[in-house]
Amino acid sequence: MKPVDVAIVGFGWTGAIMAKEMTETGLSVVALERGVYRDTYPDGAYPKTIDELEYQQRFKLFQNIAKSSFTFRRKMADTAIPYRQIAMFKPGEGVGGAGLHWSGCHWRILPEELRMRSHYEERYGKKFIPADMTLQDWGVSYEELEPYFDFGEKMMGTSGTAYRVGGKVVDAKGNPFEANRSDAFPLPAQKEQYQSALFRKAAEEAGFHPFTLPSANASAPYVNQYGCQMGPCTFCGFCSGYACYNYSKASPNVNILPALRQTPLFELRTECNVLRIELDDSKKKATGVTYVDGRGDTVFQPATIVIASTFAYNNARLFLLSGIGKPYDPVSGSGVVGRNVAFQMMATVNAFFEPGKNINGFIGAGGNGVAIDDFNGDHFDHGPLGFVGGSPIWSNPAGSKPISGIPVPPGTPKWGRQWKTAVKDSYLNTMSFDAHGANMVYRDVYVDLDPTYKDAFGQPLLRFTFDWKDNDIRMSRYVTDQAVKIAHNLNPKAINVTVKQVGDAPDLRSYQTTHWAGGVAMGMDPGTSVLNRYLQSWDVHNVFAVGSGVFAQGIGYNPTGAAVALAYWSARAIREDYLKDPRPLVNA
Repeated sequence: MKPVDVAIVGFGWTGAIMAKEMTETGLSVVALERGVYRDTYPDGAYPKTIDELEYQQRFKLFQNIAKSSFTFRRKMADTAIPYRQIAMFKPGEGVGGAGLHWSGCHWRILPEELRMRSHYEERYGKKFIPADMTLQDWGVSYEELEPYFDFGEKMMGTSGTAYRVGGKVVDAKGNPFEANRSDAFPLPAQKEQYQSALFRKAAEEAGFHPFTLPSANASAPYVNQYGCQMGPCTFCGFCSGYACYNYSKASPNVNILPALRQTPLFELRTECNVLRIELDDSKKKATGVTYVDGRGDTVFQPATIVIASTFAYNNARLFLLSGIGKPYDPVSGSGVVGRNVAFQMMATVNAFFEPGKNINGFIGAGGNGVAIDDFNGDHFDHGPLGFVGGSPIWSNPAGSKPISGIPVPPGTPKWGRQWKTAVKDSYLNTMSFDAHGANMVYRDVYVDLDPTYKDAFGQPLLRFTFDWKDNDIRMSRYVTDQAVKIAHNLNPKAINVTVKQVGDAPDLRSYQTTHWAGGVAMGMDPGTSVLNRYLQSWDVHNVFAVGSGVFAQGIGYNPTGAAVALAYWSARAIREDYLKDPRPLVNA
């Protein structure tokens, strides 16, 4: 196989960004995607794309777990069992990855989350963080990332209302808790649906500070800096789990791939399952990647630089299979690959009204809605509460579907005439909002290679050792209590609260989010991180990794915005520094 300058493993948001950035420098790039080719046509062609049965119930855009899955256990002494049916989370597969089926919630990370250990120790003292919680600083500041957040929002055509730009308040309707911005959103906020307006009023009555969610669902026609075009969102309600038929939801397929097609320096190969990154005899330099193509042939692709851009935890698996970095050992606390894995803490409040309210929940957009940040990050005093972390609360009416969008009030039978009546009465007369909380990182929560189960290529599956922790549940229950206050201000006939109880086990059968993070954490200490602050491997300097797997711990927001900004940050370091003198960019 002809050598290339850069081999990219995985073609979702971060893989597409790195491909665009590398080709702009004149480098030849090949992107290897294990799934099939997907694009806005035919995958986003109306009306077939709004088929809930095909896309949401039969998981058309999601990973084929018959070929490769994962195993789970709660404790190290337990036997892990395979994840056999997509339910708890929904990893994407194919060109665009999860960036094709995501909803469009486009957040920035909070400044204190990037230096979480330092921040908590400075404000609450070193003893406040539990001993088993492995928090660490990320090694990069919000101020350093801000230009890349701004660039990412312009690339995605993000709609929103900025509160503070250049240190000055520009719109009181924005989020008063957000960090300073260098520029406003490229598009104005989307129109506000009825249930979001109800949420805003009820939140204000509770003394909170509601604002419009930043949404990568375009509020107007838009052309980004790559010349890629978007159309205005029509609130069809088919965002999360679907390819947008109106070119309104940002995706790698809409916002980057059309530009990449214009350069002969870029090649996209699909149905290429990368087995490992190959190293030279010194084990300090990558020589390329080995993959199995769609015909079943094993291929070696030589490359000068290798960028791992698989979904979240899969970067950890790729590093483990390739012998890059020391595997994490939770007993001794040594090693780094597989360490600091996090998910998210979800709680939901449903409010039910008498027939005639006509909230029309079928009208929706994936990233649209109204939120409060009063209990996110460290925007409130954690001292007397005794837990680390926080959560935004939001009403995010993404569109109630005919099959899945049928919540019923508490006490409703599971089947029969009464159930049918409740479904009919509730469909137009119910609304929900979520506490979308941070999940911290712990010494005994990690991923490694399963000793028993293998994928279709004979390689070990990734094994999760994961459990909910009391700290995160206490946080979620506290924030959910605040959400219930908002619900009571709506004066519904009934309220249903779904929140975790202390001691609850992770339920692989019930959807949580798809927002995994960690496994190849970034940082300033090679003893606790896999990557340096530029997302470069400490051990193999021509290997970089991008995506939410680089997060040092979980965050309150959705991870896409932070993953995108970090990819641009890493690409800048490669373009402006590494290519001039290939070497470790940070001394270990």
